[in-house]
This record gives sequence, C-alpha cells and structure tokens, in this order.
Amino acid sequence: MTEFLDLEFQDSVRMPWNVLPGTKSDAANCVIPISAIYTPLKSLPSTTPLLPYSPLRCRNCRSVINPFAIVDFSSVNKIWICSFCLQRNFFPPHYQSISDQNLPAELFPQYTTIEYETTATNEKAQVGSSNIFLFVVDTCVIEEELGFMKSALLQVLGMVPENCLIGLITFGTYIQVHELGFAQIPKVHVFKGSKEVTKDQVLEQMGFFAKRPRPTTGVIAGVRDGLSQESIARFLLPASDCEFVLNSILEELQKDPWPVPSDQRAARCTGTALSVAAHLLGVCVPGSGARILAFLGGPSTEGPGAIASKNLSEPMRSHKDLDKDSAPHYHKAVKFYEELSKQLVHQGHVLDVFACALDQVGVAELKVAVEKTGGLVVLAESFGHSVFKESLRRVFQSGDHDLGLSSNGIFEISCSKDIKIQGIIGPCASLEKKGPLCSETVIGQGNTTAWKLCGLDQTTSLCLIFDIVKKDSSDAIAQSANNQFYFQFLTYYQHGSGHMRLRATTLSRRWIAGPGSKEDLISGFDQEAAAAVMARQVSFKMENEAEFDPIRWLDKSLIHICSRFGEYQKDTPSSFTLSPRFSIFPQFMFNLRRSQFVQVFNNSPDETAHFRMILNRENVANSVVMIQPSMISYSFHSGPEPALLDVSSIAADRILLLDSYFTVVIFHGSTIAQWRKAGYHEQPEHQAFTQLLQAPRDDADAIIRERFPVPRLVICDQHGSQARFLLAKLNPSATYNSDIPAVPGGDILFTDDVSFEVFLDHLQRLAVQ
Repeated sequence: MTEFLDLEFQDSVRMPWNVLPGTKSDAANCVIPISAIYTPLKSLPSTTPLLPYSPLRCRNCRSVINPFAIVDFSSVNKIWICSFCLQRNFFPPHYQSISDQNLPAELFPQYTTIEYETTATNEKAQVGSSNIFLFVVDTCVIEEELGFMKSALLQVLGMVPENCLIGLITFGTYIQVHELGFAQIPKVHVFKGSKEVTKDQVLEQMGFFAKRPRPTTGVIAGVRDGLSQESIARFLLPASDCEFVLNSILEELQKDPWPVPSDQRAARCTGTALSVAAHLLGVCVPGSGARILAFLGGPSTEGPGAIASKNLSEPMRSHKDLDKDSAPHYHKAVKFYEELSKQLVHQGHVLDVFACALDQVGVAELKVAVEKTGGLVVLAESFGHSVFKESLRRVFQSGDHDLGLSSNGIFEISCSKDIKIQGIIGPCASLEKKGPLCSETVIGQGNTTAWKLCGLDQTTSLCLIFDIVKKDSSDAIAQSANNQFYFQFLTYYQHGSGHMRLRATTLSRRWIAGPGSKEDLISGFDQEAAAAVMARQVSFKMENEAEFDPIRWLDKSLIHICSRFGEYQKDTPSSFTLSPRFSIFPQFMFNLRRSQFVQVFNNSPDETAHFRMILNRENVANSVVMIQPSMISYSFHSGPEPALLDVSSIAADRILLLDSYFTVVIFHGSTIAQWRKAGYHEQPEHQAFTQLLQAPRDDADAIIRERFPVPRLVICDQHGSQARFLLAKLNPSATYNSDIPAVPGGDILFTDDVSFEVFLDHLQRLAVQ
C-alpha cells in the first residue's frame, strides 16, 4: 500500500493497475478498466519548484517536456526527443547552457509533476484576478429559517477578501436583482418568475445602455465588448465598497410576501432566478472566476426548471417514480438545467448549491449544472444546522483548511499511441477536442482529449478511463525494447492569486503481455483505487443505463476477478486463496453493494444525487471511507484501536467512533451510557472516565475540521433511536435469525441481509467453477 501512497504524494495519481495489461484482450480480462484517479491541484511536496517561465512543448503532439524525454547534449543544437510521438525538437537559445550536469528543473527525474507560472499579466488575467461571488437567496422560507440564513450570510460577508466582487439576487414568486452601487436609496430590478428571461431582457430591463447607445453588432460581454465599468459596478462591487449596503439589505430582508394557500406549496422560481444570475454574469464578467452561490430552502414550483406542482396533493418525485418514468416535471427540468450548464461552461462560471430543507429542493435535477461547472454541493436539514453554517464558512476561510478554490481550468491528456481515452467521470465538461487519441467506447465525458474545469479546488479528483488498443502481443524482443506506456496530464488554471498556472504530470507505467503476466499484474494492483473506480462506474451506469442491475454487475465483476487472479483447484472452494494485494477487495465490493450509492431505498433522489456528486469529485482515500466506513474503539483496557466494521465490535463497556464520510457517529455502549447519565465523569475521582469520553470527541472534531462538506455529527447510545446510524453500516454477522448468539453486552441486527462470511462463501464457490 505504501508505494501507492508515495506515488500519490509525488504525482497526485492512483491507478488500480500500476503494471498494465499490454493487449486489448488482456485488458478486457482484467475487468477493472485501465484508469487513474487524478487530483490536479493537490498540494505538491514543498521541494517542488514553481517555474517562472512557459513550458517547452513538442512541435508535433504539443506535450510538455518531461523527465522521460531523451535529451541529446552532444549535437551542436541540443535536441530533445518527445517520449509520446518520438518527434525531435530543438531547444530554444536560452537553454543552450544545459548539460547532463546542469539540467533545468523540468528534466530532474523526481519532478514528474511540475508547475509553471506565466508572469505575462495580460488584460484578461487582470480582469479575472478578483473572485466574484453572486449570492442567489431563496426567500420562500419560514421566518426562523430566513433568520438562520441571514445570520450565516452576514457572518461570511465579513470573511470575503476585500478585492472580491459581490452581487445579490433574492427570489420567491418574483426575482429581485439588487443594485449595490447606490447606497442612498435601495434599488431593485424585478423579473417575473413564471417565464424564461432572455439575456436581451436582462440588458434592456436593467438599464445597461441608459447612458450610451447599445452596439449594433457583436456579442455584448463585459467591459471590452460594449459595457461601461460603471454600469457593471451597480450590480457587482468589491466587498470593501458594498459591505454596508449588503448588510442593511440582508438585515431588512423579508420572507416572500405572496400568500400561500394551506393546500399548496410556495410559488418558488429557482430555475428562472439561476438563469437571470447566469445572464448577469455572462453580460458583466464573462471568462472570469465567478461563482453563483444558490441558497435553496424548498422545491421549485414556478417557471422553467420546476420540479413539483404547487398542489400539495401531488407528492414529490421518488426513485420509484423516476424508474417508472412517472415524474411529470423531471425530464423538462433536467433539460432546462442542461442548457443552463452549457451557458455557464461557455462563460466559465460555477454553480454552487446549498440546499437546506426537510423536503427535496431539486438537487437531482440541478446535478448536471453543478457537476459540469465543478460546483460545490451542501445538503442539510436547515439553515441553522452546523453542516450548512460550517461548510459555508469553509468556502471563504483562508489559511489552514482553506479549499484552495481556483477557476478557469482546462485539462488535457496526452498518452502513448497504444492507449486511447474513453472519457472522464467527474466534475468537468467536454471541450469536444476530437483526435486520434479518442476511443470508440465512451464513458462519462468522452470523445475529446480536453475538458473545461470552470471551478476546481485542492480535492477535486477526476477518474480517467483508458482503452488499450494493441491487438496482440508482439514478439519478446520488441516487448523488452519498449514496454513503457506514457501518460501526461496538463492542467491550465487560474490560481487564487489571479495568475495563470500550468501543472504538468507525466507518468510512465510498464506493460506486460502473454503468459506469466498474472504475477506482474497482481504486484501492481491497488485495491483501494480499484474500489473507488468501481464505485464511480456503478453510479454512472445506474444513472445512464436503463434496466441496469448494479448488484448483478458488481457480483459478476468480482467473481470474474477472483477466478482470474485467485489461486485454487477447480471445483474445490476450500482451496481458494487471494494474494494480499487482492485480499480486501471482496470486502470493499460487499460494502459497496450495501452503500448509499447502490441502495437507493430510504434515500430521496436529492440525497442520492448529493452522495454521487461528492463521490465523483473526491480522492481515493475519501472515496474508500464512503464505501467502507472506518471504525475506532475506545475502552479502559487499551488505547484507541481500529475495530472491525462488524456487529461483534459493539460492547457495553466500549465507545465506538464510526466515520462514514457524510456522518461521524460516536456510539456509547450501554454501561458507558449509564455511567455518563449518572454523572460519574463530573466527579474528580473518575478522571479516567472523563478522558475516555473526551477522546472520541477530539478525534471526531479533527475529522470534521478537515472535511468538506462538513459531516453531520451524531452522538448516540446503545439501544437508542440514533444508534441506527451506526448499525446500518455494520456487517450483520449476528442477526435475529442466525445461530450465533450475541456477545454478552453486545447486540444483534434485525436484518435479512447476508453477512460478509456468507457472501465470501458464495464467492469462493462461484469463483472456482
């Protein structure tokens, strides 16, 4: 495991197969695709330099020079040979002093990932150097919720850096765009929410050309193309200039005044409000790092993008309705948000959603717009909940634990000629740059070698899926001569400082073909990365393939892998063994089958969409915690130690800390709970008990501080109602109908699910057939 973590530390990449099958048929036999999970902006080791010049690029394939390039120092004009297309390139004059003793940083073998910062401060970089936040606030909520939301917003406004531009739109039945540039009298532009608003209507109604004639030709976008700076400054102002106005608008903000009959939902025009926000940013600041932060407190019922009717007698759509295609508003709303996502991607803007309601607000429909623009999503029960308040603060926090928000990213891939790119599953949008490297098979955002990342941060991770195109293994001589595959990932993005940067990561992996390749493939297998790739694949297939059976697909894949890489005598299940490299993989698949990504029962479409969006943007370590939660046990007998994710780990005198990524549970055994209720921890002679109660709290706080969105903290006791958060994640080795009696002080589960032992037993029987 450690060597994969070292590779990730250096290059921010984890691959299921680190030795690659060399032919198409071998790759198909491996079941898990040739893939990589790459975190483009993961913080680099402190020794990696930031190069203050532009990179050298191959004149044929445009890949960037890297440590795998062959350099000929002996020729008069020094030459480097591209490792991807073998093109010979001359070094420019300012490289003439290099030699094998005097290498530039980009050729050092340890700098396979390196970052360039071009200091050319062109006008565009200047325009986009300040981040722009446009708050879109839902006012169709009860007074108490509005109060919570206002206090959270007022708190973060004080944290926004002074040079950031801020705008405000509020909406209910109508949409109000607030002018911030005129402090004396509050001025608002109102749009009707029930029908679509065009860009021209926004320009016309908001008086962008009140003082100068409108250009007759060309696209109107920003200062360069026909708008005056003062007309933009009415709606988007630096935080330092509009703090007073914003505070007074928010403090006086009232609940939507339109009456709502008792048998109806509020008329809420979320879609139109987001559309007006997108038009406003597209007109004023196209191509800049702008984010729309949408605060939603209920379902959209009015205008385009509505997800439910106003009549309460018509229930919200459920997974069952979506499966049976009986959700009347769903497809129309998704189509509307798809169009909105295209507009936002074209403008380079991001949509972040903070959905806080007990009811659904339409995250399932909004998913396409959030995911394609690389936006953040936070789901909570109320605007007063710590999940919302802490997550919102993290967006604006600087220093430790800041998210490292960056914008305007473009991501490109180059690879050796025997590999093609099937696509990416993750928060990005295709730039439709077709070429010889695109595979016929498309998964996720495919048919391109370049993608747009409107918004990205330090944890944004992309799952890249490749295709081996070599038909058969060449002879042994050719194989030994060049058995390396090369990959290069280029991320061009705007850093938080406003400068444009390029990060280049170049990897080399050896391929193997023919008989005897099994041991090599096993030696390079990373089971954690494999589980993360399988989870993204199964989520993607569930959303995009009709009649797809996820359990059957996962089981077939696992059986195939075990029979291909296990050691056994045919038809003898007891002889079956797996290499340590594969030994935890069946456990990951068992937990993935039971996870919230595959089991949608008891979750709303909004919750499922939220879980999958976060899975699709997180790195391997975090994905593994979502698939298979980690558990730590605390007791008087020993220090904190890892505990099995099994019902047998519950004991009366233990405290368990379960981290399932979205929830962190502190579970007190029955005896511990009784002592706590009796107040023993408040007595000076029971110091040890006080410390025992405090230890899991400290560890839970450390987890919560690191993570975005902030997880929900559940503190519960054995046999209490909240204990379900822990019990649902445990392996049911002791259930109400099993022969195994419960451990004294332990617990049994009331479930008909099979236990991991039974699952493994069936797996061995099927794998050896």
